[in-house]
Amino acid sequence: MAASDISVPTRPRKERAENAAKRRRQIIEATIRSVVGNGLAGTTLATVSAEAGLSQGVAVFYFHNKQTLLGEVLRHQYEIYQETWQRALAQAGGEPVDRLIALVRADFDPRVFDAQSLVIWYAFWGEAGARPLYAQISGKYDAARFVAICGACTDLLAGIGRPAAEAAALATGIDALTDGLWLRAYLSAGTMDRQEALAITARFLAAAFPEHAEDFIAGLCGGD
Repeated sequence: MAASDISVPTRPRKERAENAAKRRRQIIEATIRSVVGNGLAGTTLATVSAEAGLSQGVAVFYFHNKQTLLGEVLRHQYEIYQETWQRALAQAGGEPVDRLIALVRADFDPRVFDAQSLVIWYAFWGEAGARPLYAQISGKYDAARFVAICGACTDLLAGIGRPAAEAAALATGIDALTDGLWLRAYLSAGTMDRQEALAITARFLAAAFPEHAEDFIAGLCGGD
C-alpha cells in the first residue's frame, strides 16, 4: 500500500474550532489574572503562560504578541459589559423609565462591577491615551451604550413634554456619574458597594426627572 493511500484521522472542523475558542478563552482569562496581579506593565507572555499552565509558544500561536492579546482582553471585558446591559434592556420592556433603570442597574451588575473587573477597567483606561487600540475599542462599545441611554432619555422627555434637545446632556450626565462611581469604588478599595452606588444614581435621576422621582427611587433603591 502506498503511503499516499494511508488516511490520517483528523478532528472535525467544528471540534477544532471549539477547541481553539476554548484555548483562546483560557489564555484571555489567564491574562486577566496576570493584569490583576501584576498590572499591564508587569504582564508578559511569560506571566500569562504561567497563569494558564501553557507554553509561551501557545500564547504566541493564538495572539502573536502581548499587545494583540491585551486588546483582546479589553474587547472580552467589553463584550461581557455589552451583553449585560443589552440583556437588561431587553428584559425591561418598552417604558423609558424602566429602560433607564435597567441600564443603570446593569452598570453596577456584579459581572462588571466587582473588584477584579474594576482593576481591569482602570488598567486599560489609564493607558488609552497612549494606546490608540484601547481607545478605539472603548469608544466603539461606549458609543453603543450611550445611544441606548440617550434613546431612553429622549423617549422619557417626550412623555413629560420636555424638549428632546436635553437628552444628550442628560445621557452624558448619567454616563459621567456612573463612571465616577466606578472610579470611587475602585479607589475606595471596596468601601462603596453596589447599593450605595445605585442609591446615589437614583437621587441624580430623581432630580433630573422629578416627574418620575418615585419610580427611580423605587427601581434603583429597592432590593434585587
